[in-house]
Amino acid sequence: MMETDTITAISTPIGEGAIVIVRLSGSEAIQLTSEVFKGKNLQEVDSHTINYGKIIDPETNEVADEVMVSVMRAPKTFTREDVVEINCHGGMVAVNRVLEMLLSRGARLAEPGEFTKRAFLNGRIDLSQAEAVMDLIRAKTDKAMNVALKQMDGRLSGLIQRLRQDLLETVAHVEVNIDYPEYDDVEEMSHEVMRTKTKEVHSEIEQLLQVAKQGKILREGLGTAIIGRPNVGKSSLMNTLVQENKAIVTEIPGTTRDIIEEYVNVRGVPLRLVDTAGIRETEDIVERIGVERSRKVLKESDLILFVLNYNEELTEEDMKLFEAVKGLEYIVIINKTDLEQKLDLEKVKETAGDRPIVTTSLLKEEGVDELEKAIADTFFSGEIDSGDLTYVSNVRHIQLLNKAKKALEDAIEGIELGMPMDIVQIDVTRTWEFLGEIIGDTASDSLIDQLFSQFCLGK
Repeated sequence: MMETDTITAISTPIGEGAIVIVRLSGSEAIQLTSEVFKGKNLQEVDSHTINYGKIIDPETNEVADEVMVSVMRAPKTFTREDVVEINCHGGMVAVNRVLEMLLSRGARLAEPGEFTKRAFLNGRIDLSQAEAVMDLIRAKTDKAMNVALKQMDGRLSGLIQRLRQDLLETVAHVEVNIDYPEYDDVEEMSHEVMRTKTKEVHSEIEQLLQVAKQGKILREGLGTAIIGRPNVGKSSLMNTLVQENKAIVTEIPGTTRDIIEEYVNVRGVPLRLVDTAGIRETEDIVERIGVERSRKVLKESDLILFVLNYNEELTEEDMKLFEAVKGLEYIVIINKTDLEQKLDLEKVKETAGDRPIVTTSLLKEEGVDELEKAIADTFFSGEIDSGDLTYVSNVRHIQLLNKAKKALEDAIEGIELGMPMDIVQIDVTRTWEFLGEIIGDTASDSLIDQLFSQFCLGK
């Protein structure tokens, strides 16, 4: 375990609440807390116990708060250091007084993510597990939470470590064959061993990357734009999915002047909904700004929900929108089916091609289930397996897996061309290093500092 100073921070969200937790970690965590705590002797209580008492200001002898103090001794803690958690009442005045007392007695205010960073540096978790902690905090749906939990539990780490070990053993095996040749065909044997193992590892990396898009969606949400002519029901669609009035619904065309974002759980898929201003030409300067932003959102979206009016004929503006979404992932929603049909459905099908078409009456809440199924089918074939499947959801991990895959392909190409094994091994070693960066074995100090700086304070 590393020798470090004692850090402290408020570990619960800032604001009023029933309980606020002040956390300490380090060799002096229990001693520092004892100096301001009146109750049982914290240095003598059993580990992993919670103890009632009061925080007393040693300078004034005034009671700062009535608290419950959890004492957890190293190494069986999150950071593998002594950890103390002081459960205070939720008022920020009292909590800040407690924090100030600890800081004045020698504790240091923790940097963002420093508790988790210490868990990593002390070997409690690896880098991918540390990143999963933040993914768990930010999870928008139960499926995203399950993926983060499995990564935090070491599922991805275990797979990466196994692949690295396979590569290491292969390189060592080939080295032994080269250094201690017992057969005339040792070079051919070495090539065959390397060819077999590199192809096996390459196949497993490919499988990880095949579900990486789904994992990234579960982690970050599916950027979803809602488009259509004015007054076709865009805001009503957003309200239906969100199930509360987040966007203004009105009968006056062009009143959605801004971009409104909202996360929605659609069958386990987190949709990051964006209700855009009408994508059309306008003389209104304020509205024109919204239109320009909408065009940008459209290009950056993972999915577009294109709303048409069942009660109106297709217009030139509709056809321009069809042209705008050409080549993008979109679902056509024909709304207002409770009204008289004026829309040419055959022409819509012909123009949309193989894109899904869903009919709805948002006024009567009809067709919403069919829409949710179409969204799930588009990206997950209707199924999201968060059980046995190992998802890669982190962009950094995906980039490193792609680099590892390319290095292995270079190695395989070298083998097929009959290049010397010492040259091939350079690419195999590069693969081993790229995989090591995922779990932190070969990650630089600056990368580690950057990653943990993105964490919330107190975590």
